[in-house]
Amino acid sequence: MNVAVVKYNAGNIYSVIHALQRLGVNPILTDNPEELQRADKVLFPGQGEASNAMRYLREHGLDKVITDLKNPILGICIGQQLMCKHSEEGNTECLGIFDADVLRFQPQKHEDKVPHMGWNQLHFAKNEELKVKNEESHLLDSGLFKGFAEGEFVYFVHSFYVPVCTQTIATTHYILPFSAALHKDNFYATQFHPEKSGSVGERIIKNFLEL
Repeated sequence: MNVAVVKYNAGNIYSVIHALQRLGVNPILTDNPEELQRADKVLFPGQGEASNAMRYLREHGLDKVITDLKNPILGICIGQQLMCKHSEEGNTECLGIFDADVLRFQPQKHEDKVPHMGWNQLHFAKNEELKVKNEESHLLDSGLFKGFAEGEFVYFVHSFYVPVCTQTIATTHYILPFSAALHKDNFYATQFHPEKSGSVGERIIKNFLEL
């Protein structure tokens, strides 16, 4: 399988590469449009600041490459946030793949710490929770969480979040419910770090590779 990881000015990319290697996959790290388009699967991970990341993507033409991809792509952490419309971080216009804005956590109690850092539970989004009227929703069959049970734990590190929206496929509660994962067409994303989430995260990456 030909797997590519998007190369840009974000941290934590090599931990994703190592997670893929543990599954027997040797990905390429690239910002070459042709290599990204040829890949069977693309991962768009990272930690960083939204405005700087988007500036790099635009300067290297990667914004158009990512939004035009037809092969499955998985955004991770800031990758998910950059796939949304707009981020409060640096008042940044993002890629606009998902119809949602990225907001900063606002602590409500003394014990609410920002960034949200550590293990928290996944809950699978349901139509009634999202107030979605379409009965033929894709929300519960995206494939990313195949074989998963409600309430499994994954690892988060983030100060900004995507509100629950119609493209949410999993939620987590910290201060308020937010989108732990999104899905639209060939675009998938997680706010949490599957590469840091032990066997649970390994199963998510494996499910993505098997889509």
